[in-house]
Amino acid sequence: MQNDEVIWQVIRHKHCSFMSKIETGIFCRNPYNVTGICNRSSCPLANSRYATIRDHDGVFYLYMKTIERAHMPNKLWERVKLPRNYEKALEIIDKHLMYWPKFLAHKTKQRLTKMTQMRIRMRKLALKTREKIMTTPRKEKKREARREEKAEKAAVLDKSIERELLERLKKGVYGDAYKDIYNYPFDKYQKVLEGEEMQLDTEREEEEEEPEIEYVEGYDELEEEDDIEDFAGFSIDNSHADDDNDTNFLVSCD
Repeated sequence: MQNDEVIWQVIRHKHCSFMSKIETGIFCRNPYNVTGICNRSSCPLANSRYATIRDHDGVFYLYMKTIERAHMPNKLWERVKLPRNYEKALEIIDKHLMYWPKFLAHKTKQRLTKMTQMRIRMRKLALKTREKIMTTPRKEKKREARREEKAEKAAVLDKSIERELLERLKKGVYGDAYKDIYNYPFDKYQKVLEGEEMQLDTEREEEEEEPEIEYVEGYDELEEEDDIEDFAGFSIDNSHADDDNDTNFLVSCD
């Protein structure tokens, strides 16, 4: 037979695994404790008749324990889901704890109030955008710094190799047999050639876009046309003069 007083006398002298003693007092880590304080009236182990509120993924449940189910550990707690409305949840608690001790009913309502306020604050904080402070280990920082230094050295080496290759190509060291170069990757070599071609294309486009301005004389053609017109007039006058002479000659012969 279960005796609550015997259980309390056994576990109250530092024989409870849920007991947490600090400077401000003695607290209980049991998730079913309605107040969080280690005392006779709030202990869920030393009370055969007990009630509390628990949260499961944002949903509140009323847990009740009675002496009639003490012999069935798998059905020890009766669980009732509480609505999100605070007033309706209080009505359900009053309905189920109508004939229970007033101290236990009051502490259950007080726990519901605190948990409801906590849920409201969590919802407000979730809507606010706040900066998240992240800490980076010192070893990781050093490792990243060494990697960056190695990457910079490799990049400088690649650039120097490209410049050397460009100089050799301009001097004509390799000639036309550029495919026989094995000391340097062929894709890098092809990339350099494409860069040179693109540069030449851009220079040609710039030359086409900016034509040279030339100045020419604008009266040469007009003077030539005037000379042609004068020559045509002169030929016409000469033809008329020849006709007159011919007619005068015929008249004098008659």
